[in-house]
Amino acid sequence: MPATPEELFAKLDELGITYETHHHAPVFTVDEAQTHTDHIPGGHCKNLFLKDKTGDLYLVICLQDTAVDLKAFRKLIGAKNLSFGKPELLWEILGVEPGSVTPFSLINDTDQKITVILEERMMAHDLLNYHPLRNSMTTQVTSSDLEKFIEGCGHQPRILELPERN
Repeated sequence: MPATPEELFAKLDELGITYETHHHAPVFTVDEAQTHTDHIPGGHCKNLFLKDKTGDLYLVICLQDTAVDLKAFRKLIGAKNLSFGKPELLWEILGVEPGSVTPFSLINDTDQKITVILEERMMAHDLLNYHPLRNSMTTQVTSSDLEKFIEGCGHQPRILELPERN
């Protein structure tokens, strides 16, 4: 069974990570999230769950206004024919449904199947906001604590300048 938000918060506590969680109506898109979370300080983010032709999986975590050029990104990381991962695969690997994708879902990737990519521009923010496994909440952490959490889940994130569409 995938981790619950309560288990996630216990993991954050165990790692000594300070966080603040805000409850709101469920949101499924960046536009919907802005309506409910714009008052929360810090960078607001989105997450792209990607799969390439060879089966490699990527979680790209970036600011909500970043328009990632997937073709240029594919070349940057040496992937073959990137596409969005199917909901079934998302559930199998990260234990979340579309609309709830988050770096916090790496708590469920115990086999470290995901390559984690963090946007350099996002990491320049002091505070960052993500769903804590459910899209009816937003949890705020520092950028350094985000890295600490990801590493605490056994992943070594790559921080990259993401190519953007014009």
